[in-house]
Amino acid sequence: MISAVIATHDRAERLEALLRSLAAQTGASVDAIVVDDGSTDATAELLERGVDGLQLRALRHDPPRGPAAARNAGWRAAHRRLVAFLDDDVVADADWARALLEAHGRAPGAVIQGRTDPDPDELARAGVYRRSREVTGPDPAYPACNIAYPRGLLERLGGFHEGFRRPSGEDTDLAWRARAAGAPTVYEDAARVHHAVYAGGLAGLLRDTARWEDTVLALKRNPALRSSYHHGVFWQQSHELLLAALAGFALARRTRGVSLALTAPYALHYAAHHRRAAGALAALPGYALVDAAEMLALLRGSVRHRTFVV
Repeated sequence: MISAVIATHDRAERLEALLRSLAAQTGASVDAIVVDDGSTDATAELLERGVDGLQLRALRHDPPRGPAAARNAGWRAAHRRLVAFLDDDVVADADWARALLEAHGRAPGAVIQGRTDPDPDELARAGVYRRSREVTGPDPAYPACNIAYPRGLLERLGGFHEGFRRPSGEDTDLAWRARAAGAPTVYEDAARVHHAVYAGGLAGLLRDTARWEDTVLALKRNPALRSSYHHGVFWQQSHELLLAALAGFALARRTRGVSLALTAPYALHYAAHHRRAAGALAALPGYALVDAAEMLALLRGSVRHRTFVV
């Protein structure tokens, strides 16, 4: 049996879909611990009535304390040896729990990453300016949208560092501390969830960049994390490509060939990433603004934490 811990805030409808998917698991049972981090929507009513077929325990933080504190409260209330963390906007495949338990049986002390795919129906409607999560192989960020830890390991590590008040690297920090403590990490493709896709437009993507200032704290606390960055400096490959593209524009009047060689990789990167979205190349200037805003947030974090990353 698995304890599934879900930190939630104002996503009652999506949370209900997740809980129903946990109630429908085959081959393994799940008990769910939901920590309501100060929701003001119908979350409290949902948790009070529960979901048929699911053992559910609800906790509440009021006022909100952030996802790190919420997840800590959840796993400390869990009773199973394997604790899985899920975002409140995913839906689990029917054999998700079974796949995690089988992976745990093969590697009892390991951190287990599951697969995360964007919801295909929402992806088709979202357009080019969209936000979701995708994990289709070992991911050095170890996002807590779909990951499992042995409870004993969480106890040894003390759980999530609550200095992260926003979802901005607390999951990465925990996993890299687990690695430093000698815990192996494995990826289990069959433990799949589907993640919501948000179509907030360019303005929504730009607003979302502010939280990445705090992700520098994960690097400050785990210097080995730098090995997963591009050339040890760039948090995202697109940031490196954007700087090259800007250099290409600066050289455009002097050497067109060099300019094209520097700018083309950035365009190709986003064309490949949004290959199924109409207007991907037309949206390129908007994504350049998003990358620039992310880099500015990281630079602010670099100054704050005295650890350089862009």
